[in-house]
Amino acid sequence: MERASGGLSLAHFRVLSAVAAGDERASRVAARLALGKPTVSVSVDALCSRGLLARSGVADDQRAIQLSLTDAGRQLLAEAQGAMTTSLESLAARTGQRDDVIASLVALGEAIDEAVAERHK
Repeated sequence: MERASGGLSLAHFRVLSAVAAGDERASRVAARLALGKPTVSVSVDALCSRGLLARSGVADDQRAIQLSLTDAGRQLLAEAQGAMTTSLESLAARTGQRDDVIASLVALGEAIDEAVAERHK
């Protein structure tokens, strides 16, 4: 998957995806991805340096920093998602049970989302 990620490491892809999904603070990204805050901070710094993420202040909390994708970040994330989807589709087709494999991946994704939601409660 990393080779299909459009020049993003898998870790950076995951951080961009989390921010795109609405996790706008590094602490929320860390919780969602089950990573330490220092690990996420390094990724955020690298993504900001590449112009893929932007930091901004939060009006009601002077200590907080809000993360957002830049136009370049949205474009690269979309390209990576498309390439990964194409790669998965190709691999699933090789099994002779493409539809079953895709359905299983969808079910696994939903289970992961549920586990993450439970962890955030």
